Amino acid sequence: MAQSALFTPSSIVSSPVQPLRPFQRLPARQRAARGYSRGRLAIRMARTESVESTLGTTAPDFTLPEPLTKQQVSLSDVAACNGGKALLVVFICNHCPFVVAIIEALEKVAKDYESKGLAAVAISSNSVQTHPQDGPEQMAHFAVEYGLTFPYLYDESQEVARSYGAVCTPDIYLYDSDRRLQYHGQFDSSRPGNDKPVTGEDLRKAIDLVLQGEKVTEQKPSIGCSIKWHP
Repeated sequence: MAQSALFTPSSIVSSPVQPLRPFQRLPARQRAARGYSRGRLAIRMARTESVESTLGTTAPDFTLPEPLTKQQVSLSDVAACNGGKALLVVFICNHCPFVVAIIEALEKVAKDYESKGLAAVAISSNSVQTHPQDGPEQMAHFAVEYGLTFPYLYDESQEVARSYGAVCTPDIYLYDSDRRLQYHGQFDSSRPGNDKPVTGEDLRKAIDLVLQGEKVTEQKPSIGCSIKWHP
């Protein structure tokens, strides 16, 4: 697959995508804090912490569909982009307030480090049986709404989430150039409603260290909504 097919916005939108429903847009952080997700009132969910992973383990392989482009995207496709110096894999979903609160800042992190060698991918593994708002059509809308420049893939079987040990959204995994896990932790200390700025400070520090070939010693667990497993 050509690199531009993954990361050039103009190449991934073949036809205009219309909003699911009109609404007055608030900044993502305000929407998350008020319990809104994509213009709808979201159910407030219990917080789930990411599960500790063994550093140095190899990123599990995958090939998943990207709803926006209707293409199949593999781990190797992503890792080969932008020089392959670091690889960011983030499990997210459309409706989670914890994701909505950071998604714009996450996109900015990906863009800021793109020229430095970071490749990024997001994956949604939520069950559409229980949460149809997280389905592939809605994922395509989400990617356009937030201007995502990295692939947003659909893990329908949930096998990829299980292979990574992901349990929450967001669940963040950062790998080095050899695809060895170096960081599995929080984006930053902000949470919906806690009034802390959304900066991506923790992830940015981790990326800097990985790009310098250094170890990431401080790793605080990510916190978010639980991944919604199939019944």
